[in-house]
Amino acid sequence: MPSNKNAVSRYKFIDELLSDRHHYYDIHDITERCNKSLIEMGQPTVSQRCIEMDINYLEYAPFFADIERFRYEGKRCIRYSVPSFSIFTKELSSDEKNLLCEVLNTLGQFEGLVNFDWLNRFKMGLGLNEQKKIISFSNNPYLKNSNLLGALFEVISNENVILLKYHTFTNSRIKEILFHPYLLKQYNNRWFLLGAADNDKEILTFALDRIDGFEIKPQLNYYEFPTDVEEQFEDIVGVTFPKKGKIETIVFWASENSYNYIQTKPIHGSQKIINNKEEEINYREKYTLPEEGHLIKLKCIVNYELKRELMSYFDEVIVLEPEILRNELSATIKRMNEKYFSMRK
Repeated sequence: MPSNKNAVSRYKFIDELLSDRHHYYDIHDITERCNKSLIEMGQPTVSQRCIEMDINYLEYAPFFADIERFRYEGKRCIRYSVPSFSIFTKELSSDEKNLLCEVLNTLGQFEGLVNFDWLNRFKMGLGLNEQKKIISFSNNPYLKNSNLLGALFEVISNENVILLKYHTFTNSRIKEILFHPYLLKQYNNRWFLLGAADNDKEILTFALDRIDGFEIKPQLNYYEFPTDVEEQFEDIVGVTFPKKGKIETIVFWASENSYNYIQTKPIHGSQKIINNKEEEINYREKYTLPEEGHLIKLKCIVNYELKRELMSYFDEVIVLEPEILRNELSATIKRMNEKYFSMRK
């Protein structure tokens, strides 16, 4: 179902236009008329690509709209095959109602979605009864700026360019950047905004607790990311993209105790256990290691989150390669040791 108030409005307008048998609309006409109606309602306009995706979505579950495309006076027109069809008159089955209610309840769990008060009205309008919570997400109620979630959700859905205002942990001075937002991602109980800088299209990530506000820039064209945004996270742990970062092979030893945790909850999708006896012997001859335990290999970009994850296992994990990572973690452990020993009287 539509994911926000703007989307519900778009679907209503699109539904009316696709049912119209007195006019012949192509995708340009539908986009133009939808945006005109959105403006009248005081809502942001959307791109033609967004309308195309909306129409394509109607052809699948739960709507299964039968949409025909045909030529008329040189235009490629779009309409419902059955004039009486409407996505708002389709009767939901009991299973569909239960599933939809659970989806809406799940969506409503996210704190800070201030623009989602329509969810309860939507459930009431569909005659959906309140259900007990079945799925619960990890949530930090004290997270700073969680109230921005709903507003950022809207600008991403509406494909708006924004002037993002933010500051860093090391400098409280507010900076500004023209930004094309793509994705809200949760990691380690914090929310992050992923998008592209307007000037060079470099992919950047901002923690919500570092964002001071934003302004929508409707006069600027939205740059659509050429691939699936989620693919950007395949080569990293967490959300940090190091500049000029490259994929490396990380080899580490894991104790029997930590191995069970690491095996059932992989540090990265590329994780593999080194089962080749010859390869294992080579590593054990090269490094002095405990007799027990296992050798594990990752292929990913080294970033802050990976280092923190490896360090979280304390002495249950020993990084072997690459050498630069091993030395960096070793230096960190040495500094920690010095600080703890300096407290002794």
